[in-house]
Amino acid sequence: MSDIHAKLSTSIHDAVRVRLAKVDQRYTTRRRLLVETLAAAARPLTIPEIVATTPRLPQSTIYRNLTILAEVGVACRIPGTDDYGRYELAEELSGHHHHLVCTRCGRVDDVPATATLERALDDAASAVTDRQGYRVTEHRFDQLGLCRDCCDS
Repeated sequence: MSDIHAKLSTSIHDAVRVRLAKVDQRYTTRRRLLVETLAAAARPLTIPEIVATTPRLPQSTIYRNLTILAEVGVACRIPGTDDYGRYELAEELSGHHHHLVCTRCGRVDDVPATATLERALDDAASAVTDRQGYRVTEHRFDQLGLCRDCCDS
C-alpha cells in the first residue's frame, strides 16, 4: 500500500462503507482501491486515467463500481468540454472545491475553496439571488479556459 493510501482517512472509508450498506452493497477490495485512487488524485480523472493508475482493475469493473459509488453519493461525475466524463470523490468526502475546465483538451483541475474566494462568491451570489428571491443552499463554480499545455501549443 502506498503512503498516500495509508494516509487516507479511515473516516472516509467508514462513510463509504455506511453509504454502501444502506443499499445492501459491500465495500469490496476493488471499491476501496477505486476510492483510494480518486482520493489520491489531484483532479477529477477520466476512465482511461483510472485504468492507467490502477491496472489491477479491469475497465468493466471500474465502470460498474463507479456507477454504484455515484448512486450512493461517494463519487460524482464531472463533465468536461470533451467526450470524457471525469470522476472524483463527492465533496462531502473530499472537501468543497471548484474547477478549472480546459475548453480545448477537456482537462479539469481542482481549485481549493479559499475563504477569500468563498466570500467573493457569496457576495456575488447574494446580489443575484436576493433579487430573484432564491435561497442558495450550495454552489458550484467552474471557470473555462485553456490549461497550461494548451496555452503552450
